[in-house]
Amino acid sequence: MTSVLDLASWPAVTQRLVLRRFAPDDVPEIFAYRSRPDVAEWITSTSVDVESLADRFGDGGTAVIVERDGQVIGDLLVTIKDAYGQREVATSAAATEAELGWTFDPAQHGQGLATEAVRELIRICFDELGVRRVLAACFTANEPSWRLMERLGMRREAHHVSDSLHRDRGWQDEYVYALLADEWR
Repeated sequence: MTSVLDLASWPAVTQRLVLRRFAPDDVPEIFAYRSRPDVAEWITSTSVDVESLADRFGDGGTAVIVERDGQVIGDLLVTIKDAYGQREVATSAAATEAELGWTFDPAQHGQGLATEAVRELIRICFDELGVRRVLAACFTANEPSWRLMERLGMRREAHHVSDSLHRDRGWQDEYVYALLADEWR
């Protein structure tokens, strides 16, 4: 199966990290941090075992792995979407937005690694995938996530009130952040 991520050059190397496409043998390392309660609290769904996580990742068509010194320390998500466009111009709005997501091993927090990784992913989205806008969303209570978005220069575009259902916390507020390619450059 092909993925829009096939358009980018992999691996991408930063000062301390390697970003590369997902491989099925990454699942046990991903499960090690995603199964932690402090991580699972904020991700879309939890997996009870390696096999269920492998099923969720499937062929990994939208997943990017973050490695440091050969160790998987995080995973990123890139979903290319169509922007809204009136019928007469809808084809020009096709595949112009990328929604990003991320999950990192807490053992790696506080070192600027998430900022470095997501900054490179944004570059890939703009320079190699050709999108014009990236966006990301999180529960407002997930302060580390929205702080990361702000460090990357993303602007808070929306504060949705009680629109997102958290499995343990009930209805929660959500922040949406975005950045345009022109602002990035």
